[in-house]
Amino acid sequence: MKMVTYNDLQEVVGLPRGPVFPGHLCSASKDRLRAGLKTSKQEAWNAALLPKKGNAPSTIDVQRKQLPIYQARCQLIERLRQLHNAVLIGETGSGKTTQIPQYLYEAGIGRQGIIAVTQPRRVAAISLAGRVAEEKRTQLGKLVGYTVRFEDMTSLETKLKFMTDGMLLREAIGDPLLLRYTVVILDEAHERTVHTDVLFGVVKSAQCRRKELNKIPLKVIVMSATMDVDLFSQYFNKSPVLYLEGRQHPIQIYYTKQPQSDYLHAALVSIFQIHQEAPLSHDVLVFMTGQEEIEALARTCRDIAKHLPETCGPMIVIPLYASLPPTQQLRVFQPAPKTSITISGIKYVIDTGMVKAKRYNPDSGLEVLAVQRVSKAQALQRAGRAGREDSGFCYRLYTEDEFDNLANMTVPEIQRCNLAGVILQLLALGVPDVLNFDFMSKPSPESMRMAVEQLDLLGAVERKDDRVYLTPLGKKMACFPLEPRFAKTILISPDFSCSEEILTILSLLSVDSVLYNPPARRDEVLAVRKKFISSEGDHITLLNIYRAFKKVSGNKEWCRENFVNSRNMGLVAEVRAQLRDICIKLGLKLESSLSELANVRRCLAHGMFANAAELQPDGTYVALDTHQTVAIHPSSVLFQAKPAYVVFNELLHTSRCYMRDLCLVDADWLQEAAPEYFRRKLHSGRS
Repeated sequence: MKMVTYNDLQEVVGLPRGPVFPGHLCSASKDRLRAGLKTSKQEAWNAALLPKKGNAPSTIDVQRKQLPIYQARCQLIERLRQLHNAVLIGETGSGKTTQIPQYLYEAGIGRQGIIAVTQPRRVAAISLAGRVAEEKRTQLGKLVGYTVRFEDMTSLETKLKFMTDGMLLREAIGDPLLLRYTVVILDEAHERTVHTDVLFGVVKSAQCRRKELNKIPLKVIVMSATMDVDLFSQYFNKSPVLYLEGRQHPIQIYYTKQPQSDYLHAALVSIFQIHQEAPLSHDVLVFMTGQEEIEALARTCRDIAKHLPETCGPMIVIPLYASLPPTQQLRVFQPAPKTSITISGIKYVIDTGMVKAKRYNPDSGLEVLAVQRVSKAQALQRAGRAGREDSGFCYRLYTEDEFDNLANMTVPEIQRCNLAGVILQLLALGVPDVLNFDFMSKPSPESMRMAVEQLDLLGAVERKDDRVYLTPLGKKMACFPLEPRFAKTILISPDFSCSEEILTILSLLSVDSVLYNPPARRDEVLAVRKKFISSEGDHITLLNIYRAFKKVSGNKEWCRENFVNSRNMGLVAEVRAQLRDICIKLGLKLESSLSELANVRRCLAHGMFANAAELQPDGTYVALDTHQTVAIHPSSVLFQAKPAYVVFNELLHTSRCYMRDLCLVDADWLQEAAPEYFRRKLHSGRS
């Protein structure tokens, strides 16, 4: 990717007035688009920022009655009372996520048990539960609660339960019929995450089995802003599709005349064109592919804005991505006094047409995080942000022909990811024939086969008569809400007398980044991090940071001085405590290696041997499993080093294939971990 500097963009400052966007943007027909698809995270933050406890009760009642869904309340309740399954399409702003659970409860539907509302993301589950608890005037954790990974805010009183789809799946391991629940609402279904797709099959099976056993019926409601309606309706026994009207405003769509080779540069030109011509009260939202691009764009915008003529007015640039501290994420939702790149009050959307997504190639066994084209559904979702509150404009940095050639829907994650964790979970759920599980969108047989092979390699499964069964080790691995290789690493850690360190490291890897790296203070960040950096790799460096954090008892001032995200560090401690509880229940011996960190690295090598890479004579690295050429990511503490062997957490594919989160290991440790595997891999790589 070309990194654009201020000098490259001096011409932008003097752009003439008029529609001269990159490649000269031409207006498409004035489609009146449906309001865009609100992601669950956005809905969560909006819910979190609505007026809180100080409100008079009538204010909340008025807000509820002003939602578009309120007009259809009576008909909706009557239809849902009659149906066992329903697919509910609700436009952005309709109020479906917060109101449907309340309507059901208030009408006495599903009161024999719990009404579950699943979300793909934890922040959505938490914030929506908070909003609904406020609307019901109850303390969070009583009538209304939530359950997310490593955090449970429910009680015996809880009847409206917001939860991540992964947590409902974990509950199904102990209760395949989901007997605690009378209604399951599968929200944000269009996102088609792995957990969501598996949950579809599990809930459908539970509903069917309960009917066969004459148990209390399970009502299933699938909700989304948009999706392949026919596919969902057919899958859930040709269930009726109910449509809700929402708030919508006209959106003017613009396309480029020519394809753009550098979408970052094109986005910058578009931003400053709008900034010069739009009223100061109008905000701009730019969709990029990840943290590094977002920070680069924000930095360049700020640099250019300093040199703009005063007639343009000031610009406030606010980045938003997952690893930002929550207080900084919330800044985005505060009203901006002048034009800004923000969320609230969006009038203009700039869509680069690109997104970062995981892709898995079962032939090579390689799972990479790569930048790729959006689907039409994603493009419509992005455009819809501009029409949320008023008429808006969407500038697509690609041609109309390119839009026409986009895939209609995003490929479901279940068809583009490593399925080892899915297979392990299905086996733990007691699914008799995992290779023929009733997926809505079936993964390829090759992906399923590779997943079974990986689990076999880890010792989690065995195969008999074309069936796959969990081994005793596999049953223990399924107890951990972690990737199979991480679960295996914990289970073998007593053999290396370093369980406490492994629990810490894997807890650090299970939350959003605990490190905060503001680009404007890069030199300062590097200076303070030096005291933690280990030549043994990123895992040991993280361990050093956590130990220092615990030594000062999580002092927030220390966190600020060392650019550590104190909230995420707090989550690490919670995650660690829960993983430790699982270890105790399984009877694992918990020891600390103290300063003997070679034991820790050896344990990581034994658990993550399939993610090993070897230094080549020409200075490059080759992944031993796939024989793919890989490189150390610049963010790694080993970036300037050339260790002979490393294990890594993941591969990120941008201009090249990068290894992220590395640990220095010995070749002998890898051979010890899986002698037959490495004999085969090393032989095939050199033949």
